[in-house]
Amino acid sequence: MTPRILVVGSSNTDMVINVRHLPKPGETILGGSFFMNAGGKGANQAVAAARLGGNVILIAKTGDDLFGKQAVGLFEQEGIDTRYMVTDPTAPSGVALITVDKYGENCIAVASGANATLLPADLVPAEAAIQQADLILMQLEIPLETITRVAALAASNNIKIMLNPAPAYALPSALLKQISLLTPNETEAEILSGVHVTNTETAKQAANMIRSQGVETVVITMGKKGALIMADGLEALIPAPVVTAVDTTAAGDIFNGALAVALSEKMPIREAVDFACRAAALSVTRLGAQSSAPYRSEL
Repeated sequence: MTPRILVVGSSNTDMVINVRHLPKPGETILGGSFFMNAGGKGANQAVAAARLGGNVILIAKTGDDLFGKQAVGLFEQEGIDTRYMVTDPTAPSGVALITVDKYGENCIAVASGANATLLPADLVPAEAAIQQADLILMQLEIPLETITRVAALAASNNIKIMLNPAPAYALPSALLKQISLLTPNETEAEILSGVHVTNTETAKQAANMIRSQGVETVVITMGKKGALIMADGLEALIPAPVVTAVDTTAAGDIFNGALAVALSEKMPIREAVDFACRAAALSVTRLGAQSSAPYRSEL
């Protein structure tokens, strides 16, 4: 059977404006182009994994509104198992407002909506699926109590947990000890470790500090420099392909979805991270979040 990747996380609708430069406080910029795209870190990573050949189950929560219905329909078109998706009868679906400059850099404001009401009680129908998954992938755009509950169910069944700590905040040590693989970017690694990450050497220090808290393997994504792997007996910087970036909005999410697929296929960690770097590099040459996710044949 194809390994089952269970993604627990957020689902948003992204509203994107492309501009010459990111606005300063109080500044209005005219002449930008606008488009809407399905987003949310959990959903982005699920779509990325599905397009790259993963057998994906998604647990997320949307509002009982047009955005939520569209999101579920799109997941089903991607071949994602949505049977454990939850609808909130009162809260709206999550929305992200994204501004992207001519260099592909972005700033993002998120209204979490129903994502913030994905609670442990919503997991009850999915507990068997959680306990039978081959790999679980989560992020931090849903309540920590839900992440903790999933981790406890997974850990009791020796299921590997991959956590993308975004957006980052301090995490309980009990949770960190249950994480097989943590995938922060440089900023997130700094928040979690207390080490100011400015280069590869300080990234190594940050990764070692995080590992000392109980995480088995740390992979720090470092943009165009690639990704740093720190694990027992392994320290390696995997370079990223050189591309011209158009939109970096979902690069980290594509990386994580791709890495989950590679690991579920039992690729060695170096090969898996290289696979993920190539997927992320291809995604930044395209606009949008889920729409930028590449297919397996493109890699």
